[in-house]
Amino acid sequence: MESNVKDKVVFASPKTEEERASVAGACVRKLGIEFPAVLDEFGNSTEQAYTGWPDRLYLIDSQGRVAYKSKPGPFGFKPDQLATALSRAVPAEAHTESRVNH
Repeated sequence: MESNVKDKVVFASPKTEEERASVAGACVRKLGIEFPAVLDEFGNSTEQAYTGWPDRLYLIDSQGRVAYKSKPGPFGFKPDQLATALSRAVPAEAHTESRVNH
């Protein structure tokens, strides 16, 4: 909780979906999160299905399947494991094409 106070991301528990979205947006902005963030609904069905708490990294392949699921973070995040899963999920030609086209 100390880090939340230091980062100024302390909010009252939201009571509506709109409040929840506002709090999530403020956290993304204040913490400088630079990757897409999604918001679960109040029933937390996604969190329950994927055990995302406290936080995890997932790689979803082109068929919509979970290709990689990290251990709980941040200490469970292993960039080398994610890189290996990415290389399996994305053919080498796509890596080269992506770099050439961007």
